Amino acid sequence: MVNKTAAVIRGDGTGPELVNAMLKVLKECNSNTELVLCDAGSEWWKLNNGDSYISQEVWDLLKSSDACFKGPTTTIPIPNAPRSVAVSVRQKFELFANVRPIKTYANSNRQLDFVCVREATEGMYSGIEFRTSDESAIAIRKITKKCCDRVARKGFQLANDLGFNKIYAVTKRNILKETDGIFWSSVERWQQEYNTIQVEEYYIDNITQQLVKNPERFNQSVLLSTNLFMDIVSECASGNVGSIGNVYSGNYGDSYAMFEPAHGSAPKYAGKNVVNPVATILSGAWMAKYLGEISISEAIFSATESVINENKYVTYDMGGSATLSRMAEEIATKAARLLRK
Repeated sequence: MVNKTAAVIRGDGTGPELVNAMLKVLKECNSNTELVLCDAGSEWWKLNNGDSYISQEVWDLLKSSDACFKGPTTTIPIPNAPRSVAVSVRQKFELFANVRPIKTYANSNRQLDFVCVREATEGMYSGIEFRTSDESAIAIRKITKKCCDRVARKGFQLANDLGFNKIYAVTKRNILKETDGIFWSSVERWQQEYNTIQVEEYYIDNITQQLVKNPERFNQSVLLSTNLFMDIVSECASGNVGSIGNVYSGNYGDSYAMFEPAHGSAPKYAGKNVVNPVATILSGAWMAKYLGEISISEAIFSATESVINENKYVTYDMGGSATLSRMAEEIATKAARLLRK
């Protein structure tokens, strides 16, 4: 009996082969979620045109689903192209918190375990920009109390659930006094509700330096910030976990969620069966957890950790020679075996 339905966007570039790997793992684990495949992104848009990378049919599917999964998509960097699939879905469903765990494996030089929480609906991603002349343009960084309050709430709730006692709030409040002032006020308000959790403010330039020099200082904590700042911080942090191909993520609202790997579509590798499937597979495992299939999620995470630690069937970016499909097959086999125990 099917319990839940999830829309699955294949994506662009390497997206379809990565999504196939994720689906294989869920199938081997006997997931009861109905997974409905669909297309969105720049490749679909080039064939169909329009003002969105997402068709009305796919929007209707997303609305009728309990959650969605997005394979990597390409956003064309020209003024008249649509806004990205990820930003469109986040704003449509008010998925205000993008969550990216930064956790290394046993064979890593550095042992890291912290979580990046990013406001995901406004800031520099509001899409408010315009030309003031042929030689100048303005982009507006929109920051609101509503959006800051809800992402701050998510950050404190997550820290509390994980047993972390520290939040690092990332700002540039010495320069952006008004916008980051609103964000900081929300952090202070939620700290009153979670008064056992400490808060330390870091400026964006300093924290990126610290993530290179001494990332261990952030272990057992949540890094919390506005949209663009945490996009930069989480990407910087990803450099410490062996590969951006390992970084999975979830985008959470009050009643809906979208799951996606943190990396891009890597079109030059499309169809070559070489890219790292870990971020896609673990994003799928996180979706399974969100939809109530907790044992399946736990088995996939354990199997993935085992495969990486064994270092036998890993892709080139992790120092191995396994193909995308071979690594995914090994994860699927180990996860299914764990579930049979």
